[in-house]
Amino acid sequence: MEQDNFYSFQINLEDSFNNPHMTGIESLNLTLNRKANRSHIFKAPAVVLSQTVIFPGAIAPLSFSAESAAYQAINIAFQTRTTLIGVYEDPDKPTDDDDHYLPVGIEFAVGHLSENDGEIRHVLVQCRRRVQINEISFKDNFTSATVALITEVSSQSKEVEALMRVVRRSLETYISMSENANSDLAYYASNLEKAGELADLVASTIDLRGNQRLDLLLETNAVERLRMVLRLLETEIKLLQLEATIHTQVQSELDKSQREIYLREQISKLQKELGDGKSSDPEIASLQDLMSKLELPEEAREVATKELERLKSMPPLSPESGMLLTYLRWLLELPWTESTVDNLDVQHAREVLDSNHHALQKAKDRILEYLAVRSLKPKRDRQPILCFVGSPGTGKTSLGRSIAEAMNRKFVRLSLGGVHDEAEIRGHRRTYLGALPGRIVQTMRKVKVINPLFMLDEIDKLNSDFQGDPAAALLEVLDPEQNHAFSDHYLEVPYDLSKVLFITTANTVATIPPALLDRMEVIDFPGYILEEKIKISKQFLIPNQLAETGLDEENIKFEEDALTLLVQSYTYEAGVRNLERQIGSVLRKLARKKSEGKDFSRHITPEIVSELLGPVEFFPISADAGDQVGVATGIAWTENGGEIMPVEVLVIPGKGSLQLTGQLGEIMQESAQAALSYLKSRAEAFKIPDDYFEEVDIHIHVPEGAIPKDGPSAGITLATALTSAVLGVGVHMEVAMTGEITLRGRVLPVGGVREKVLAAQRSGIKTVLLPIKNEKDLVELPVGTLDLIDIKFVEHMDDVLSHSLAGAPVFSKTLKPKRGTRNKKESSESSE
Repeated sequence: MEQDNFYSFQINLEDSFNNPHMTGIESLNLTLNRKANRSHIFKAPAVVLSQTVIFPGAIAPLSFSAESAAYQAINIAFQTRTTLIGVYEDPDKPTDDDDHYLPVGIEFAVGHLSENDGEIRHVLVQCRRRVQINEISFKDNFTSATVALITEVSSQSKEVEALMRVVRRSLETYISMSENANSDLAYYASNLEKAGELADLVASTIDLRGNQRLDLLLETNAVERLRMVLRLLETEIKLLQLEATIHTQVQSELDKSQREIYLREQISKLQKELGDGKSSDPEIASLQDLMSKLELPEEAREVATKELERLKSMPPLSPESGMLLTYLRWLLELPWTESTVDNLDVQHAREVLDSNHHALQKAKDRILEYLAVRSLKPKRDRQPILCFVGSPGTGKTSLGRSIAEAMNRKFVRLSLGGVHDEAEIRGHRRTYLGALPGRIVQTMRKVKVINPLFMLDEIDKLNSDFQGDPAAALLEVLDPEQNHAFSDHYLEVPYDLSKVLFITTANTVATIPPALLDRMEVIDFPGYILEEKIKISKQFLIPNQLAETGLDEENIKFEEDALTLLVQSYTYEAGVRNLERQIGSVLRKLARKKSEGKDFSRHITPEIVSELLGPVEFFPISADAGDQVGVATGIAWTENGGEIMPVEVLVIPGKGSLQLTGQLGEIMQESAQAALSYLKSRAEAFKIPDDYFEEVDIHIHVPEGAIPKDGPSAGITLATALTSAVLGVGVHMEVAMTGEITLRGRVLPVGGVREKVLAAQRSGIKTVLLPIKNEKDLVELPVGTLDLIDIKFVEHMDDVLSHSLAGAPVFSKTLKPKRGTRNKKESSESSE
């Protein structure tokens, strides 16, 4: 058990040890050093001292286990008044090495043994002299060492005398600065005449690390050891000086702080007596000036005045004063009346929106309608709460920025993705340590006006847990009837959000709570079709990427076929983010060629796109070349636009089962069952044999089985493919269809007509069958589309079959008789 500052010399033993130790001192005086032979060699019991390094002349306590061999040897030495040899292990050598002990040890005497009943025994020892370890032997669990006396090399020259004087002065300085050093040591050091004794005295006095003590023990040259001690002593003095400087600085700051508190208290009392109301604290004074300049609502001013008076009466360093100061800063730095002037010019807004965005006509029209109403100065001014719903990359957030630009409003965006704590919206109550307002109020403080365009992004990705439901907290924010007095838990005063134009974005409304969805006006952002993506590429994406790649002065042009290839074969998305990345990839490869001094084409063709981007990543589905039995072409809506969807049906001998494959959803499976039931109900009209459906299995498959599919719009496609497979009549491959089917064969309307018709037109379809109630949706088609494709409206499955089947809807298959049975005709003949 190594302990510092236990070293003491004979001069201060009476001050350092209690009465039981006095017996130890008398014992030390009675113990004589061992006598050596003529070669200055002697042998004595040895103890490994791993706890601390003791220098000649020093007395120190050591601790040993009561059962250890070392303690037994010490006990014998104490009883016989003989000395022991202390040896030290070399820290740089492994313990399993036979020669892992240091070449220098000590001879020490035992002065006192503790009478403790525990497992640890404390021993008072005195180091007598250094010895050279010649040999260490082990026998019967006891250790002995053969050692030689060390004659220290020292000279009493003037240089040595000067060195000793310097050490004595440094020791005096150290003693005056250290709280633990004994003042009598300076007197004792002045009486020492040998350099080695002085070095050992100083080494025993100052705090040293273990390796430093070992170095001093191993140094047998007294003068060199004195120089080593002087360097260590000077280092300790510098550390003590630095500690004193730091302590003085800290104490000075504390005194200054206490003085300021006292003076502030006195000034506060004087101000209270004078009644001038002005605070000497610059923070409080600035808050007073700020409050005098603001046009606060009455309730907010009352709260601010009350809290400011409380702050004045509090001690400056109290924790609550800091909390009040922060609260008042939040309250007074919020925008209460500051606003921007709206630009209500409808024509200007149209130009801004059209210049920044292609298509998105519904959203643009809604904003223009809002501006038109505002320009008429209605008696009741009410901000709409809009919700832009669409796939990623369709321009929801960027359209919000354009709306803010068109209206001359500041734009702020708050992402709600992953928010699961109600306090994120309403804030924490001030009773909590580190409380802050919610993110709504924080954003309003940042924007510094009361009428920004506030975009709440990813509102469909809110979560709820034991900390509350943030969607419920948004009910007040997004309700025009309530948000004029929005209550934040931190502010605890109503804050007016009625002048804010809130726009939320979502990828789907399925995860938005109904109560929250009911407060918003939903505007769908459909996926861009091929034609729109090509126009967006030409108008926005290519110029942006040319500027980013440094090729804007190279007059690079993309052919329309090259853009079509990029859209159909290298991207699969509703938006245009990946399309912009692919255009950027093409241009970066051209930029590399330019930087390398190589020639490159400035006219981008499909061949160049394939060369630069490698093999295509997606393969669009196209209609089959000829009419086929059991295959009908449907049209599906996806988030990435419209696609054609072939439906395949096989009729095989079996027991009347229906098998559906292709990852069909529950609604689509029900549509298939409804189509089969319709076909069975028309068996007589189609001249299908009576037991036919009991003798065959029907397998319906929709290709691309890795992609989930669902929805009712494939109903008539399933019925057509089923009818074709059962009757054995082919289906026109240039005809595609969409519509929901009922059990009686009625065709019901569906959605996504615009995307579906354009997908059919891109795939080479000549005729599209649509429910008659979807005729209204044709107005959404681009100009010229109806000139390229023939639209047939259907109301019943009979109409569908008349347009789609290549022959009459009559059973035309030849039935094979079952094994072991005869057909009905043979049976009747035999009976006759």
